[in-house]
Order: sequence, then structure tokens, then C-alpha cells
Amino acid sequence: MQKKYFGTDGIRGKVGEHPITPEFMLKLGWAVGCVLAKEGEGKVLIGKDTRISGYMFESALEAGLSAAGVDIHLLGPMPTPAIAYLTRTFHAQAGIVISASHNPFYDNGIKFFSSEGTKLPDDIELAIEAELEKPMKTVDSAQLGKAVRVDDARGRYIEFCKSTIPSTMSFKGMTIVMDCANGATYHVAPNVFTELGAKVIELGTKPNGLNINDGAGSTSPEMIQKVVLEHNADMGIAFDGDGDRVIMIDHKGEVVDGDELLYIIAESRYQIDKACCGVVVGTLMTNLGVEHALNRIGIELKRANVGDRYVMEMLKEGGWCLGGEGSGHIICLDRTSTGDGVVSALQVMAAMINSGKRLNELKSAMKKYPQHMINVRISKKTDVFASPVIQDAVKKAEKELADKGRVLLRPSGTEPVVRVMVEGEDHTQVLRIADQLAGVVSDAIAAA
Repeated sequence: MQKKYFGTDGIRGKVGEHPITPEFMLKLGWAVGCVLAKEGEGKVLIGKDTRISGYMFESALEAGLSAAGVDIHLLGPMPTPAIAYLTRTFHAQAGIVISASHNPFYDNGIKFFSSEGTKLPDDIELAIEAELEKPMKTVDSAQLGKAVRVDDARGRYIEFCKSTIPSTMSFKGMTIVMDCANGATYHVAPNVFTELGAKVIELGTKPNGLNINDGAGSTSPEMIQKVVLEHNADMGIAFDGDGDRVIMIDHKGEVVDGDELLYIIAESRYQIDKACCGVVVGTLMTNLGVEHALNRIGIELKRANVGDRYVMEMLKEGGWCLGGEGSGHIICLDRTSTGDGVVSALQVMAAMINSGKRLNELKSAMKKYPQHMINVRISKKTDVFASPVIQDAVKKAEKELADKGRVLLRPSGTEPVVRVMVEGEDHTQVLRIADQLAGVVSDAIAAA
């Protein structure tokens, strides 16, 4: 069945425009409560990031869940992965996150975690959508759900993060610049690293409801790069608005992205547990340099569709523990149940301490290949893979690149475009082939 509201990562949009309205959130809370009530008594956790609309939607969801007879535990501003963790430890039926991740403050969204701290299965999302089509009814007053606020959520999560590295490990003597994007990690992440002994220089830790992701965080690393160099810091760590993504900055001020962080964690883990990390899951967009570097040390890279949901699915199907995307969404299933920026950063720092190497040195073991992508606009839905002309052009490009590059054609799931991506060792060659292939795709679409 086709979903009406749920995308690959919950429900998201602009505040005030359907479905991101208080009316819809009230009904959504009720629909979720109705589905969960059928599975027995329990509770639902609600957490949010720091955008101003979170207060409004928290109240609406709380009212809807209560009307369905479900108890609510309110966590306040907390990183998305913290809500996944607390859903598990509280033995809750589900966790609800009010966040639009790395989007501007005027967007918001809702995503859910199951009792295991993983994303809801499709059948539950479909059941929720089915309830949304029904008229809303309130249970008898004696059965209304009760709401309580969890006062120690922050401390619980801080201790959990610290537990993902050896208790004897210390960051004493290290200076870290940390950018929390004025988002959900602002009152958590600095404490984790300070308590482990590091000196932390804070950026983006003064949220006002409107400044989340505004020129800060993992999507805007310019400021943290500058501060790392100014303070001669050992590294920088930048999170996105809800804390499930991370990028790092080495002591030279260079960005270390998700592809490079995935390699660093994988290489370090492989020395300890070859069975768990003999295979690492990336996506169709993971840089070819990652694949080649992993292969050299005996690790196989599997590629999932773009999106952390698909990375997670492949990890579970294969029984593997490590995967991620270039955006910095890294999943360490041997540590937690979802992508977690704080936990991922800790694993990278553990790799540094175990190896005795700086971040720049660990990164240099992997050479990223030049990658160029062109978006070719389409006016109607077209199966580009069915065109013989395009197929021939792709084969010709792949033959020229040989084993030193690759070609990817991917229709966008959010825009009316076909993404033409080429990567390889030679930057000039990559640009030329991408331009040629994009031209072929554009002409073929126009002629269809």
C-alpha cells in the first residue's frame, strides 16, 4: 500500500502547511495512540529539538495520545538518538521525535521509534494512516492518558554515551571545538566530552527557537573550521540540529566527512572484531575511495539505496554492525540502535587514542575520488534505464573509467530530476564524462 503521509524518515514539511499543523498533530497523536492501545497498556516518550514550533506540536501530540488513553513521558529538548535510547530503557511502546533535523527553523517534522529504538515498520505506519481517516473519539475520562515530565533524561543519555567507549579511556589534554548547531545536543554533547577530560570550546549552544542550523552545525562548517585554527585545537566536532549526524574537523581545519569517519571507525573496529566489521554498509553515493580503501584492509563495502533507513535495513539483513552516509549519519549497531552523532564522534576519538594517530593522519589512509553530479530536469516521469541510448552511453562511460571510477544514474525521490553522478581518479575526466552523459540523458528525455 502507498503511504499518504509517511516518507522515508517520518513526516516533514513547513510549519503551518498541511500536514505540519497543530490540528493534524492532534489527530496524529490520537491515531498513534489508537494503534498502540490495541497492543496493550504502555507509554509513549516525546522529545523534540530546539525549534520554536516544537512546543506547539508537543502539546498537540500529548493531547491526542491522552485522548486515545495512552500515557506520555515528556523528555523536552533531546537529540533524536537519545529518544531512541530512552524508548528502549523505559520499555516504552514507542518514542516520538519532533524535529526537522538539519532543516531551517520554519520546518518541522515527526518521526517515530519502536520499542526496540528502531524506526517503525511499514505495517505500523500504514495502520496509523488508516486511523487518521477515522473520526476522532475520546476515551472515557477514567481511561485518559496521563502525562509526566522526565527530569533526568539528559543525565541518563550522557552516561549512556560515555559507556560506548572503554571506561578507562580519557580525553585529558585534548582541546575540542564543538558546534551543536543551536540544536538538540546543546546541553548534552559538551558535557559528554568535558566529563571524559577534554577541554571543550562551545559553538552553537545558545538556542532561541529560531537559530537552529542557522550558519552553524554540520551543514555549515565554516565557523568551526576557523575556530579550530584560531585556538590550535586538536579537532572540531559539528552536529546537525537533532544530533544524529556528525562531521569532524582535523587540526589543519579540514573537514572530515561521513565517508571518511565511516572508514576510520571501520578500520579501527576491524582490528578488534573482524566478524562484526568484515562488511560495512554505505549507499549508492558513498565515495569509491571508501570502497577501495576498505578493500585494501580486507573489508567489503555493500551499497544500500540512499537514506539511513535503507542502510539500517541492509545491516539488519546481513547481521552487520557498521554503516553510514557521507552526510555524517553513521550507525554503530554494536553500540546503539540508530544513527548517533555523539556516539559516532566518540568512536572516532577512541580510534585516535587506540592508534596514537591524529585525525588528519587517520583520514589520509583513505583517498576520496573526485565526484561530480549533474541534475537533469524532467517534465514527466521517465524510466531513464529503459532508453537504449542512455544504456549505451553509460556502458561507454563505464568502459572508459574501468575499475578507477563509476557511473550512477538515480531519479530523485524529492525533485523532478535525474541525478547523473560520475566519480573517478582523474577530476578532468570525471567532469567531461558527467557533462557528456548528462547531455545524452537530457536529449533522450526530451525525445521521449
